Amino acid sequence: MAFRATDDLETMARTAAAGDPAAVNALLIAVGPEVLRVCARFLPYREDAEEACQDTLLALARGIERFEGRSSFRTWLHRLAANRARSTYQRLRHRFQNEASGRPVPDNPDPRRTSVVAGTRLDLLDALECLSPDLAEAVTLRDVIGLSYREVAGLQDVPEGTVKSRIHDARRRLRLRLSDGPR
Repeated sequence: MAFRATDDLETMARTAAAGDPAAVNALLIAVGPEVLRVCARFLPYREDAEEACQDTLLALARGIERFEGRSSFRTWLHRLAANRARSTYQRLRHRFQNEASGRPVPDNPDPRRTSVVAGTRLDLLDALECLSPDLAEAVTLRDVIGLSYREVAGLQDVPEGTVKSRIHDARRRLRLRLSDGPR
């Protein structure tokens, strides 16, 4: 089956999830720019965002059969991209720590080498690492990606009230962490 740029993304995703290689290829081409934009929300350097984008697209190609349609494909994709961007940051941070001959990465980015926006994103990624995975994912999907509470609840397979509670708790902890409060 040949796919065109005008084909519905949901239809392509469902067809790809059913095992159609042409649908997988068309889907990867269709979502590539969007995935890069999502990754760039997390990672301040274009090369890092591109690396996370490639990781996301590879994970999408390998794991599309796990898309069950419980949420929209775009919501599922944003979750995948957010998780891959955070994983890329953690991997890059770990690599930097190893290359720095055992010297720890500075807690605060050097303002002479890092823009305010980039420094803020790095601070946020560091702070997210201190949260439990459920809290980090909920607040990331809501506040960084912009999903609704209902969409986050669908992805996390929990009630909407639980998502609101997780996000409230995560925001409180992030505020403390980012304001150099108690850790």
